[in-house]
Order: sequence, then C-alpha cells, then structure tokens
Amino acid sequence: MSRISVRGLAVASATAVTTVGAVVGVASGAENSGPAEQPVEAAGTTTLLADIPAGQQVQQASLTEQIQAQSDAADASARQSAEQAARVQAAKDAAKKKKAEDEAAKQKAEAAADHGNPDASFPVSASYTIAQVQAMAKQIVGSGQYACFSNIVTRESGWNYTATNASSGAYGLVQALPGSKMSSVGADWRTNPATQIKWGLNYMNSRYGSPCGAWQFWQVNHYY
Repeated sequence: MSRISVRGLAVASATAVTTVGAVVGVASGAENSGPAEQPVEAAGTTTLLADIPAGQQVQQASLTEQIQAQSDAADASARQSAEQAARVQAAKDAAKKKKAEDEAAKQKAEAAADHGNPDASFPVSASYTIAQVQAMAKQIVGSGQYACFSNIVTRESGWNYTATNASSGAYGLVQALPGSKMSSVGADWRTNPATQIKWGLNYMNSRYGSPCGAWQFWQVNHYY
C-alpha cells in the first residue's frame, strides 16, 4: 500500500466530486444553480458583468447620462434656433407684404388723384369762394388734367360759378350754352359749382378727349 495520507485522499475525493458535479450541472442545464452570469463583450474579450467593479459601472452609467443630456441640449438649441429663424423670416415677410400693400395703396391714390373722381360729393353751401371751387375741380378733374381745365375756366368765367354772358346767355364756370344743358348732371346747376365742373369735364372728355385736348383747341380758336 502506497503511502497516501488520509488528508490527501479526502482532497482528491472532493476535487473529483466537484469536477463531476460541474459536468453533470452543465449537462442537465444547471437546473439547481442560480442565474447564470451574462458575459460582457469588450474589445474582443468576454467579461462577466460581475467582474466589472461596481464603481466603474456607476461611472459608465454617469457618462451615458451626460452624453444623453448633451444630446438633448443640442436638440433643444437646434429647435430654438430654427424657431427664432422662422420668427425672423415671418417678420421679414410681413414687413415685405406691408410695404407692397402700402405701395399699391399709394399708386392707387396717385392714380385716383391723377384721373380725378367725377362722382365726388361736397357739402352744399349758400355760396362758395374761388378757393373752394378750385379745390372741388382738383378733386373732380384730377391733377393730370387740372391745369388745362383751369386755363379754360379762368378765361371763360374767371372761376365765377354764376357768371352769365350778356349776349349769348352762356352760364357758369364753363359757360355752357345754354346753361340748362348742365341739368343733365344736376338740377342745382345754377348754384352748385360741383355740378358745373362735372358737366364741363364730361363735355371736354366727350368732344376733345380730355380737358387738355379742349385747351389745345381753345388756344387756336379761343372757344371750345
């Protein structure tokens, strides 16, 4: 009998039992063992999660949170920049639209002033000054033709809306002959200079194309 101590036999037996148990455990799916530790892949090696120190795990989690926070902050900043750019563009578009509308309104007003407003109405008065009558004519006739219209009226009646030609009976600012012709515009043709101006404008437009056309004829013939 070889000289193997009792202690040596016990250690060898325990080792063998452990080895066999491990093999049996693997073969049987380790039904009685606790949850298997999941390996962690890193840099081509397999490391059990339990093998990573707890402090290192916390540090990695903290870095992940920081990266996520930085990403969220970048997204928020990008959204704010986009919103600000949209507001600036909207303000520019609104200003451009307002400018275009103002320009259109200005052109319309200028066109109205140039062509006049034959339908303009004025408060009725017992009498009118020359300045008032001329202001009416500027609005009715328009700035584009007013000078020519004024040249004719100045020579025909001196802006006296009650002027009467003693020999012919021509009446009013434009010396309509007979004066009753102006009743086609208004029954108040004797006392309302606006009615006389409207009739005179209609007459010049229909016969000569415009007050300036009538003025050209007047300069040659001294009547119209």
